Formats: sequence, structure tokens, C-alpha cells
Amino acid sequence: METKLSWEQFKGQTRLPKFAIPKRYDLFLKPDLSACTFSGTVQVSLDIIEGTKFLVLNALEIVIQEVRFTDSNNQTYRPCDVVLEGNDEILVLVFKELLNVGEGVLWIEFSAALNQHLIGFYKCSYMDGGVKKNMAATQFEPVEARRCFPCWDEPALKATFKITLDVPSDLTALSNMPIADENLEGNIRTVYFEESPIMSTYLVAVVVGAFDYIEEMTADGIKVRAYCPVGKSDKGKFALDVAVKSLDIFAKYFSTPFPLPKLDMVAIPEFAGGAMENHGLITYRENDLLYDELLSSTARKQRLVIVVSHEVAHHWFGNLVTMEWWTHLWLNEGFATWVSYMATDIIFPEWKIWTQFLKQTTYGLRVDALEQSHPIEVEVHHARSILEVADDISYNKGSAVIRMLQGYLGDRMFQKSLSSYIKRYAGKNAKTEDLWSILSEESGVQVNSMMEAWTKQKGYPVISVKSRDNILEFEQSQFLSSGSHEDRLWTVPITLSIGSYDRHKTLPLETRFGELDISELVRSADENSSSFKEKNEDNCDEHLWVKVNIDQSGFYRVEYEDKLAARLRKAMEGNYLSEMDKFGILDDAFALCMACKQSLSLLLSLMDAYRKELDFVVLSKLVDVCYKVVQISGDAIPDLVNELKQFFMNLLLFSSEKSGWESISGESHLSALLRGEVLVALSTFGHDNTHKEAIRRFQAFVDDRNTPLLSADTKRAAYIAVMMNTSTTNRNGFQSLLNVYKEANTVQEKERVLCSIASCPDPDIVLEVLNFMLCDEVRDQDATYVLAGISSKGGEVAWRWLKENWELISTKYGGDGMLIQHLIRDVITLFCSNEKADEIEAFFESRKRPSFDMNLRQSIEQVRIKARWVENIRREQSLRDQIKHLARKK
Repeated sequence: METKLSWEQFKGQTRLPKFAIPKRYDLFLKPDLSACTFSGTVQVSLDIIEGTKFLVLNALEIVIQEVRFTDSNNQTYRPCDVVLEGNDEILVLVFKELLNVGEGVLWIEFSAALNQHLIGFYKCSYMDGGVKKNMAATQFEPVEARRCFPCWDEPALKATFKITLDVPSDLTALSNMPIADENLEGNIRTVYFEESPIMSTYLVAVVVGAFDYIEEMTADGIKVRAYCPVGKSDKGKFALDVAVKSLDIFAKYFSTPFPLPKLDMVAIPEFAGGAMENHGLITYRENDLLYDELLSSTARKQRLVIVVSHEVAHHWFGNLVTMEWWTHLWLNEGFATWVSYMATDIIFPEWKIWTQFLKQTTYGLRVDALEQSHPIEVEVHHARSILEVADDISYNKGSAVIRMLQGYLGDRMFQKSLSSYIKRYAGKNAKTEDLWSILSEESGVQVNSMMEAWTKQKGYPVISVKSRDNILEFEQSQFLSSGSHEDRLWTVPITLSIGSYDRHKTLPLETRFGELDISELVRSADENSSSFKEKNEDNCDEHLWVKVNIDQSGFYRVEYEDKLAARLRKAMEGNYLSEMDKFGILDDAFALCMACKQSLSLLLSLMDAYRKELDFVVLSKLVDVCYKVVQISGDAIPDLVNELKQFFMNLLLFSSEKSGWESISGESHLSALLRGEVLVALSTFGHDNTHKEAIRRFQAFVDDRNTPLLSADTKRAAYIAVMMNTSTTNRNGFQSLLNVYKEANTVQEKERVLCSIASCPDPDIVLEVLNFMLCDEVRDQDATYVLAGISSKGGEVAWRWLKENWELISTKYGGDGMLIQHLIRDVITLFCSNEKADEIEAFFESRKRPSFDMNLRQSIEQVRIKARWVENIRREQSLRDQIKHLARKK
């Protein structure tokens, strides 16, 4: 029975008490787009499972007007106290009488503001014939449904939803389900939606705005629509086609039909993330749904396919089967990320998208090498800290670990197991252990014992490899970029090839040390092989190359002893290795160098072996490493930065001369990606001929926006060249670029300009750009584009700007969301000194918030890691002569 305790007993709790369980919500909302407010009522059908004088649910920044509770005997109770506790984001309803076990209905009338921070039920604006107008949309994940209506805002507390909206008659109203009925009274239209299947509150969605749409039907009869800005419905056709194909792919793969009668996708003009998988109503940032054949770059096209298939996949992994608590968020995001690449590969096999999946793996490896990382399964104790687990660990480490497990169990067994998992937990909630249990049942492998270390402890191993008399010796230890050591072990699925991809072996490394006798593999050279991967290139056993972690299928790094590393480099120069392995060798070498486990001299020597590389994914990794080495060298060896840039430009000129500026009829998707990537790098490094050509083409574009001289794939390289040649005394190019931004009527063009304008080396111009970012001409959501493009020379002015404007920035961007996380990370990680890390820590000491505390700690750690790397580079004796030699090498 209930004890007579104060409502304060519910303060400071991670989760809601289970006195009452919601079963059905009847929600009515009436937005006022002129006043930017909304009012509403919610009627919640409850099961009271324990007699109580308290009902505790979630609410935040809502005004409660009236509350009543009616039990199964039709007796009505009104609370004697209504408490909104802002810190805990709860609404406590205190009753004098005991609410008995049984069914009942809670009715609440409320109102609130349509906020402008892109969370909860929020206001955003769009242009209609030159007139700025308001619309409304929702973003509830992770814990923002409580900003829209009082609810039990936890993923395990699923219920059905019957939603009704009062909206202006000239606007479109969308929600999770199809429209059941409509009534028109004056200029207000009341829209009644069908009742939804059982789902979590974070998946509820409402959109009210002006749209045009196009539609298609899937093979199973599911109606799919793409809602686009008025007059731009044709720009949704590509995404619509991808969604329809993805729905068919996933229904077959999971052996489970799509769980709803329709799927709407809508482009929102202001949206904090990329997209959100609301059940039956996926909301997108415009750039991630709208595709323009002329204005969208090849990279944007590819991202759109991955994003659309990712959000569609969530309707199985996340919506139909939902994580029990945010601890298990990776079950949603890791699987949706992995399976989105699978769908993309099926739809566009010529893109070779699994090679680019390595970039996702690298993001996860980078973050998980920090001492301030966290396990895939991380305990979440505060609602606001949930944002922090939705990071590269849950998305990228999660998806990489899934890929590793898929490779270990085999494709068919893995698919069969996932189908069983979806069927067993459809409409329910699941934990990581539930998935492992089914995988173990189906495969006969003790998956839980194998995978526990990968999900419940942070970090991953580096495998050190040595060779002795046809015996390979392995040692695993945790890899930390800081150089620290922690005593952790994993069950590592070691894969390796020796001299040929035809000679391979798989073994689990379960202890710190392991050995493998490779005598049989050395003797079994395949003389009949014809594949480039399988050339019989070795005459002597002692010269056979050994590649561990074939195609980077495992989530770990590899460190080779010198003689094995030398053989790999020779194999790479002879083009005997796959693009995935060439990517992995460079990625591991860079990480080891940054952790001060290998010298910069060794890394530069390895990079020189990539001089004739033409594969996109390999070159993109080479470019990424070049950027990072230039940045660190600016602090470590500033007098050699120009020579380093010359070396890197020489590395890229071979591929640049092959691809040129003009697209070639019938060229591959990857060739188009490569052109843009390499030209941007050459512009960034200050390549003189690239700058001259870029500025010539930019001027032609300024004179004629339809010129064929500047394509969507080459514009960013030209824009960066313009900004690299901009200064306070030479502002013409900058002003022209701002005009391009202001005159652009497409989100694609505006994004490209914003990504480029902070790349100027003149700090005064960077400051002007940052202030421009705060003005009304730049949507809040687009601030991330500007911040990601800040050059290292703009670091000091950006940090000073952030400190001086922190209160304004915090207020403007909501203080708690993803925008603040991006801003902190992008500015802080420009630095490479312990002194700056100390300064940053001191500034944020009194400004920390749960939503970005981990992000802040990780960013500061990265600064300290780079400071250690700077000191290590300064101690290298022969580096100066080597860099000068490489700069002269053609």
C-alpha cells in the first residue's frame, strides 16, 4: 500500500515509478502559428497496477490547466496538488483519495509555446512568394515528447495513439497514421487520424505546413509519399524511389511485413539532425530528402540513399522492436546503420558502398580510443545525458561490431537469427541480451560470452603481430590514443591472409597472447589464381606478406613488426592488396602515429606508397590523414608546413590529373566522388594551379549561374579557393560568395557556401563569418556547416568568439541539443596544447550541462592527445631532411 510520503520522493529518480501503465493516448493539439503557441488535451487510458495517491509522468515547459482522473466505476478524482518539477522533468499529481488497482482514464488540459530550438513541438519558418511564414513540426527523440504533452516518456512504456489536430484550412496536417476523417469549420480544419499500433512516445510525430507531394506503392501495397516544399515535389522523386525499394528489401530480409498502412516522408525547412524515424512519418532535413540532378553533389546523392534506407530500416529495428531503455540505443542505431549499407549495396551495387562503410568504422575507432569513451551499452541516469550516447559509439562502433559478428556467423545464419528476433519481439521491447540469446539459439555459438566484452566495456584492442620461423605471434592490448594502458581483453575474431587472398585463416584470440603455425599456408600458394588479389608474387617464403584483419572486417587495430610492415608496403606498391586493406593499413598507421607508438617519419614513408592510388575510398583516407598531419605540424614543426603541403599535393596530383575538373560521360559514381574530394584537398593545401583554375571557373559562375564550368561536385573546391585568397584587403571573392548564398533558392547551394566560408586564413574574415552565422540569414540548423569548415588558423578567433558570445549562443541554440555539441567539438578540437586544454576546462567548469558534458570531456582529451603528439614529433631527429626530400619528389 501507499505510504504517506511527500511527492518529493520522486525527485532525482532515473525512471518513472510503475504505479500506472499507459495503454492508449487520445491526443488533441491546436497550434497557433501566429502566436507561436499551442493548446491541447490528452486522455490517457491507464492500468493502475498498485494502489496509489500519486500519478507521476513526464512534462516539461508545459502549463497545466486542468486535470481529472476517472476510474472504472466512473468515479472522478481531481488532484489536490499538481507539481511540475523542472529539474526532473516530471509532473506529479497528488490525490487525497487512493486510486485503486484497475483501469482508469487520466484527462489533462494544457498549453505551451511552440519553441524555436528544433525540439519538442516547435516552430520553423519557410518562404512563400517572398513572404516568411510559420509552420510546426515535432522532434521527440530522445525525451522531448514531454515538451508537447504530458506522457510516460520512456521507450518501454508503449501505447496506442489516437491523434486529432486543429489546423489552418490551407495547410497540410500529417501524423503517424492515415487520416480517418476531416471536418471544416470556417478557416479551421479538424483532422482525425487513425489509431496507431502500439509504439513508444518518442516515435509520435505531427507536422503542420504547406507541402506538395508525390506517391508510389510498394509491391506489398504500402502507400509511400514524399512531402516537399510547394513547387518542388519533383525533387522528392529520387528519395521516394529509394524508400520504396528499401521497404521491399527489408520486408524480405526480416521476413516481416512493414507494420503500418502508409509511410510519409517530409522535408522540414528547419531540423536539427539529418532525419528522424517517426513511426510512419519520417521527418528530414531538406538536404537529406530533396535531390536535384544539377545542384546535388554525388556525395549528397549517396548520403541521401543511406539516410533514407537508415530511417526506413528503423521501422523494424527501433519502431517495431524497441530498446527497453536508452542503455540499449545501439540496437536501434547500430543495426539501422549496418542494414542501410546493405540496402544501398543492393540498390546501387556499382557504388561498392561496403568499402565506404570503413569510414563509419573509423569514426567509431577514433572515439573509442579515448579514455573518455563509453561502452556501447552505457548506463543512462539522467534524461538529458541520453543525447550523449547517441554518438559514434552507438552508430559506428555498434554497426562495425554487427558487421564483425555477421562475418563470424555467416550471412545466412545471421539473417535467419535477425528474422527470429524481429518476430519474437515485434511490438515489444528488447535488451542486448535478448538478441544475443536468439543468435546463440540459432547458430549454436555462445554469442553472449563472445560479445559481452565488445558491448559492456569501452575500447577495443590493438593486435601486435610478429613472425618467427613460420609462427605468427599475436598479442592484444587495449588501444588508447593517449598512450595509457588499461587491462582489458576481448574475444577477437582474427582473420589473415598470407601472400595471397587465397591463403587465409580465421581464429579467435581469447587470451592476451596467441600463436599460429603458418607453415601449411606458406606451402599452399595457388599458382592458378588470376585475380589481382591473388597474384603469385613471392618466390621466397620469407618475403610473403601477412595481412591481419582482412578487409578491415574486425573492430580492432593491427601493429606489425618492422619486417612485416615492410612486406605489406611492397605488396601495396605492387597492387596486390584490396582497397579495403590499403585503407586499413593507412588508418591503423595514422592512429598508431597519433598515439606515439610509431614515428611520423614512418607514417610519411607509408603515405609515399600511395602516390599512384586511384581508388576513391583509399584516396579519401589519404586526404583525411594529410589534413590531420598538416594541422598537427602547424604546432609541432611550423617551419616545415609548406614542404609538407607540397609533398601532399604531389601525392594527389596523379589522381587529380586523371580526373580533371570536367565530368566524363558515363563515368562511375566513385570517379565523380574522387574528383570532388581531390580538388577540395588541393584547394585547401593552396595548390597554385588549382586555385587559378578554381577562381577562373568561379568567376564564370558568378557571371552566369548556369555555366557548365562549375559542377555540383567541383563547386566546393572553387569556393574554398576563393576564401583561401580572401583577406580584409581583398574581399571581392568573399562578397561574391555571400551573394551566391543570399541569392540561392536551393538548400544544396546554401550548404556548399556555408561549408566553405570559414576556411579563410584571415582571422578577421573568420570572425565576420562567425558573426554572420548568428544572424537571421543563417538557419540555426545550418550553423554546423560553418563550424565544420573553420581552418586551424581561425582557431584562436573562433575560441575567443565562443567565449564572448557563450550566453547568446547557448540561448540561440537551445543550450542542450546537438548544435551545441557540434559547436563545442568543432571549435575546441582545433587546438593542440595542454595550456589551451586547461583554459577550455576552466571556462566550462561552471557551464557544464549533462547533454554535452561527455562531448566536452572527449574534445578536451583530443586536445591533450594532440599536445602529446606535438612533443613526440618535435623529438624526431631525421624528420626535417625527410620532409624536404619528399617535397622535392615528383
